[in-house]
Amino acid sequence: MISENGVEYIKAMCETQANMIPGGVIYLISDGNTYTWRKASNEFDLNIFQVGEKVNSKGVTSKAMRENRVSIETVPRSLYGVRLKIVAEPIVNEQGQAVGVFSTVFPITNPVLKSFNDFAPVLAEMFPDGAVAFATDLYKYACIQNSKKFQIPTIKMGESFKEDTACAEVIRTKKPVLLKADASKYGVPVLIICHPLFNEDRSEVVATFGLIVPKIVAENLIGIAGNLENSLEEISSTIEQLASSATEIHSNEQKLNNSINEITGLSVQINEVSSFIREISDQTKMLGLNASIEAARAGEVGQGFGVVAQQIRKLSEESKGTVPKIKKLTDEINFKVAESSEKSHNSLSSVQEQAAAAEEITASIEEITAMAEELNKIANKL
Repeated sequence: MISENGVEYIKAMCETQANMIPGGVIYLISDGNTYTWRKASNEFDLNIFQVGEKVNSKGVTSKAMRENRVSIETVPRSLYGVRLKIVAEPIVNEQGQAVGVFSTVFPITNPVLKSFNDFAPVLAEMFPDGAVAFATDLYKYACIQNSKKFQIPTIKMGESFKEDTACAEVIRTKKPVLLKADASKYGVPVLIICHPLFNEDRSEVVATFGLIVPKIVAENLIGIAGNLENSLEEISSTIEQLASSATEIHSNEQKLNNSINEITGLSVQINEVSSFIREISDQTKMLGLNASIEAARAGEVGQGFGVVAQQIRKLSEESKGTVPKIKKLTDEINFKVAESSEKSHNSLSSVQEQAAAAEEITASIEEITAMAEELNKIANKL
């Protein structure tokens, strides 16, 4: 209890200390019925408990007067728009009777909000692309801290927040909320994290604290990963077509090689036929010579047979002359076939190498595609 003789000293002390109290304070003196003196700090000065205003007969001040003892009361936000703690202490005369009440009114502020200006500037600058830290009461933005790299001018301290915001949902659900917003809301894609702040016994949400973090890098990574994945799919599809073409070419080259081998076999057969023609020519020539000899022996009777023998020898000579030509052509065919066969083997080997390389590239692209998908997952988590 306070002696009425010391009231003036208390007033003088309050005048000095009002602006030194963290969070602010309102000092009051009443005679039990009416407030007779008031001192508020600059930081906290609600338009309540004015000098000349009647004391609430059911309030803590009247209770302290009636019971002649210190009384403490917590006032809910619904009454004055802010939670208050009021400590009322009787002022007594020399006989110990209560002749007035000295009251101290403190705003009840969550510790996070109370220390916001101390930690928020540091926290906002800790993110690579910057961040915006904010705190709200149940209706409006109470504190805003923009970073150097990232600011949101549309969010202003003292403005009411909308029903579709993260903080409004936190107050409704009493649970933390994490939201993603595209560039249409704040100019860049962002991640919004908001947590509820409770009263002393954690029975009531009294405020919220949140961060808005730009996701520019993550969004770019998602775009890069998507483009990379699409490009790899197109490349993979093209390589599959090339591999399919290579397989078909390989098959055709194999058939060509088989055909060349068949031609080579035919050339051998032609050579055999040429040898046979040479033998027939030699035999025909011999028969023609024998026929000429017999025709000479026969004299005049064998003249006609001699003409035939001469024609046979002539035909034999012509047949024999054809054999070198056939051999020359056959040799040329064999040379071209051998040359084509070598090229076919080389082409066949190249196609096989191409098919093997295509398989290796396809396997590598599958690995890169998997990496692109993993990159996309990581970007979504940022």
